[in-house]
Amino acid sequence: QVQLVESGGGSVQAGGSLRLSCAASGDSYRDFYCMAWFRQAPGKEREGVAGIEGVGRSYYADSVKGRFTISKDNAKNTLHLQMNSLQPEDTAMYYCAADPRCWRGKMNTGVRAPDFGYWGQGIQVTVSS
Repeated sequence: QVQLVESGGGSVQAGGSLRLSCAASGDSYRDFYCMAWFRQAPGKEREGVAGIEGVGRSYYADSVKGRFTISKDNAKNTLHLQMNSLQPEDTAMYYCAADPRCWRGKMNTGVRAPDFGYWGQGIQVTVSS
């Protein structure tokens, strides 16, 4: 099993920044796992925000390119999402996800929820105008 615990959420004004972290643990977790961040706003479908392969190749939704950066610290089994220039439309519950089925190019067609088997509980990000 794999456990994922998110931290770093909160409230910020438009234009501000937040850094989300996700600590991975469990006997099954390995640093070759693909990991990703998703978000879900009230009344909307879950959206893949950013993903990263085990070796570090990253993918981003068009809505966050140039503003968000995903990174992975394999020594600490931690995933990060640096979010800059936040806008009210970024307000959502953010979820960390992981999956051992990881290969180069897996997320070429998008960061998709069905591709991930392990999920964190989520953390709220609220951006006010």
